[in-house]
Amino acid sequence: MSESTSASLSDPLSRIAALPGVSDAVEETRTLVDRLLGHRVLRRRSSDVSMESSLRGACASAALEGAEVSMDEIRDGHVYDTRIKGALRVGGELGTLVDTWPQAPRQALARLHTLAAADAVAEEALGRPRLEGERVEDPLDLGSAPGAAEAAARLEGLYALLGARTTVPALVTSALVHGELMAIRPFGWGDGLVARAAERLTLVERGLDPKSLVTSELGHQTLRDEYAPALRGYMTGTAEGVAAWVVYCCRAVRAGAQDSLATCEALKRG
Repeated sequence: MSESTSASLSDPLSRIAALPGVSDAVEETRTLVDRLLGHRVLRRRSSDVSMESSLRGACASAALEGAEVSMDEIRDGHVYDTRIKGALRVGGELGTLVDTWPQAPRQALARLHTLAAADAVAEEALGRPRLEGERVEDPLDLGSAPGAAEAAARLEGLYALLGARTTVPALVTSALVHGELMAIRPFGWGDGLVARAAERLTLVERGLDPKSLVTSELGHQTLRDEYAPALRGYMTGTAEGVAAWVVYCCRAVRAGAQDSLATCEALKRG
């Protein structure tokens, strides 16, 4: 067995990282995120930027689920839609799950769904993967989701990947987490809120964005015309589809980082 084959087997995500176009997209995104992390405003007002990023991310994620809400309404506390309320709860508690995510991803994912869906589904369904025959919401029109048994099996595979040692960039891992959760839609309601939060959580936990400054959810909303097509490509399972999805996710993160840079500049101007 060659050294490269051995590495691929011990770190399966390395095969995704090596796909055409992925390395360049990762590098370009990392460069912009590093520029954000080095902004001088963050020396004094990092928490302000993180809070603004969380609010803007929640608004964007809920909008991608079909909610109609503005940042002004959120700031004024006029929030009634279950999707935006769930997104705000998720954003508010994301930081508490950073240590749990790599050690107990099953527990963290259940908590994310409980936060996202508290006002929308029966109590017994909160944090519990869907059962056979339960309805699956599809706001992005992705098509049929896998059956409950297949979804549960794929979730176990995702947990195993998250628990394995890997040297691949955080952007690759976070894109895979997001893509898998959207492909299998494990809970049936609020899966998009959970998937986008899990992507952001992975970027924080894996060190790309340790202070949770990047509004990655807003990046997906900015590129929303490409979001569902890129996901459908990922769902084909082809190398081309997976590579295009990771490259797309890098672009979304760049868009989110650019938005947070704009927040920093606004704070600098006072």
